[in-house]
Amino acid sequence: MRSIWNGAISFGLVSIPIKLVNATESHSISFRQIHLADGGRIRYRKVCELDEEEVTSSEIGKAYEDADGSMIPITDDDLAQLPLPTAKTIDIVGFVPESSIDPLQVGSAYYIAANGVPAAKPYTLLREALKRSEKVAIAKFALRGRERLGMVRVLGDVIALHGLLWPDEIRQPEGVAPETEVSIRDAELDLADALMDTLGEVELESLHDDYREAVEELIASKAGGGELRAPEGAGERGGGKVLDLMAALEGSVRAAKESRGEGGGGGVDDGDGDGDHAEVTHLPTRKKAAGAKKATSKTTSKSAAKSTSRTASKTAEKKTPAKKAAAKKTATGRTAAKKSTAATKKTTAKKAPARKRSA
Repeated sequence: MRSIWNGAISFGLVSIPIKLVNATESHSISFRQIHLADGGRIRYRKVCELDEEEVTSSEIGKAYEDADGSMIPITDDDLAQLPLPTAKTIDIVGFVPESSIDPLQVGSAYYIAANGVPAAKPYTLLREALKRSEKVAIAKFALRGRERLGMVRVLGDVIALHGLLWPDEIRQPEGVAPETEVSIRDAELDLADALMDTLGEVELESLHDDYREAVEELIASKAGGGELRAPEGAGERGGGKVLDLMAALEGSVRAAKESRGEGGGGGVDDGDGDGDHAEVTHLPTRKKAAGAKKATSKTTSKSAAKSTSRTASKTAEKKTPAKKAAAKKTATGRTAAKKSTAATKKTTAKKAPARKRSA
């Protein structure tokens, strides 16, 4: 690998000749700007705004723009005369636990390589000392015209250098956190924990840039004169608006289980009494409770039906004697009426012959 900086790394009186090599590389696809009318390439030319003439790199220098807009020229000789002890040396100033470094500060990464055979032993000494201490070194170094802060740590059999932002370059997160009061229920935390457990750990080596692959496929298709179809499911995700947090968590748990080939789970009462249930299998006690509620409901329904039947039966039994009494009275009345009619007929029949004799 090609080195980008040659110098030395020092701690105390020990100085190790080293080379810096980029530890990372970008695989992003870059595009050119073109004129849409004819496809011509758009280029940027460096033109002096006073005489409107294009200038070459050898004719371009540095200057600082003052508040009033005037330019203060700064030459390379001016910068070379500044007291910069780290111009050719990575100067270790102390050692701290790696956990004390805020990830927000970490920037570009470099490999530190021993420069020449004589550098092998002091290089190995520094590497092993860092391993034994279980700490990282904080260093100052100069790169691309300015002094920087760095973290030196062991990575396998090599020493790595991470550029760090200066502490005053980290902005305070004012107005970033939600300003409204928010209460989180235990049921919501349980579901979030379940989702984290279901997703589990991930092997970083298995991750890749899906978007870059899609762009490469698009370019290859267009270069071949074809058209690329949009992949299935593209653009299905919304803008991140969560209408129902519990439902979103439950759905996420189910989706994570399905992606891992696991089945859905039983119901989990979210504790708000509105009957919402989550498909999570690791909470069987709540599932039983939900089943008990259903069983109790069925038992109550059957008991109510039996009670209603018994009440109706008793009511019918109470009404029966009254009906019998009314029927008896009706029958007695009908019998009396019949007897009265018969007696009348007999009396009439007896009186009729007497009338004939008198005539």
